[in-house]
Amino acid sequence: MKVFKFGGASVKEATGVKNILSVLKFTGFENTLIVVSAMGKTTNALEQVVHSFFENKTQYTQDLETVRENHLRIIEELFKTAPSEILLKVNALFDSVLTFLRTTDADEYSLIYDQVVSLGELVSTTIISHYMQQEGIENTWLDARECIQTDAYYRDANLNWKDTEIAIQKAIEGKSTLISQGFIGRSPKGLTTTLGREGSDYSAAIFAYAMGAESVTIWKDVPGVLNGDPRKFKDTVLLNQISYREAIELAFYGASVIHPKTLQPLQRKEIPLYVKSFENPENPGTSVSKGKTLDPLVPCYIVKTDQTLLKLSSKDFSFIVEENISEIFALLHQYQMRVEMIQNSAISFSICIYNKYNKLESLLIELEKKFNVKVSDGVSLYTIRHFDKPAINFIKDWVGDILLEQRTKKTAQFVVKAEV
Repeated sequence: MKVFKFGGASVKEATGVKNILSVLKFTGFENTLIVVSAMGKTTNALEQVVHSFFENKTQYTQDLETVRENHLRIIEELFKTAPSEILLKVNALFDSVLTFLRTTDADEYSLIYDQVVSLGELVSTTIISHYMQQEGIENTWLDARECIQTDAYYRDANLNWKDTEIAIQKAIEGKSTLISQGFIGRSPKGLTTTLGREGSDYSAAIFAYAMGAESVTIWKDVPGVLNGDPRKFKDTVLLNQISYREAIELAFYGASVIHPKTLQPLQRKEIPLYVKSFENPENPGTSVSKGKTLDPLVPCYIVKTDQTLLKLSSKDFSFIVEENISEIFALLHQYQMRVEMIQNSAISFSICIYNKYNKLESLLIELEKKFNVKVSDGVSLYTIRHFDKPAINFIKDWVGDILLEQRTKKTAQFVVKAEV
């Protein structure tokens, strides 16, 4: 089997859903598992529902109804006469979330988040599966939560690989064309979990690994993997081929086209990954496999915004040694901070972090008990992979005030005050 993954941009409206069928008819859809994200900006809209649930109890029901109305409008555009079955299913999915929010006594933000935000993938795949049936493509709708078994680390769950592999192999047996959700899984207690923002790519890799798939294709609104985000950099270059190792490096530093966790399971079984345009499926796009590190070999530019730079020094003028660093990292783990860049000297320790779970204030309280802490919030982290002198000069001329700079043999990084 092969695995296709379509992101939210490819299904943001009815025309996008119709285009999926054009792609499937061009490529063939037998022995294919299709992983689909939430439609367009649905995840953002559902995050607003969660925010309203905690901040404004009178607003969250209206926020959820707005999301429902958007999907009902897409259904109306897709179906000549909307089957009662699909309307019942979609409304039941929305009603189940509404009931959960009205009756839950849970107060953990991340747990609530996963139960609400997962709605986007469940609804999008339900609509697309029915539309495929209407257009003559027989398929099986598969609830990913029956397959993707995780722990209870909500919003960034860890996989139980053994149980997941068994469940997937059982679920696909004897089936040809399947459609399932990215991003979501299930905890041991039966609650929905999510795999981290943009985790649908990872879901596709999980399915592919468990099935021993022929290939994975990620269909995007760009021609493939570029050497920079075209929304931020001009004159970007298409990368024709990338090795698994190089793609992992790019993803680790924040290249947004491929989710960081996607590549390792594919590399383990040497399953090739293709990144192609859903607007031009006939074009070759980018292949990720064993082979050349990068073709063509050009500098690759990556930007991460909304970062926080912490500069620590000891209050008693002692050196920053192993004991201090161990304590710092224990606190970073405790407060769920993603570490993006580290630099240390004898008397100082600088670290660029991403405050995903909004626990920075609590972390600072603990750090300030032992260290002097200087905080630069809202900074951006620029990374150049395979840098050369012109690339370094380009970034330095462009970004202005650099707070921290670090280089290795192949990678240069700059923390700057704000994104340009």
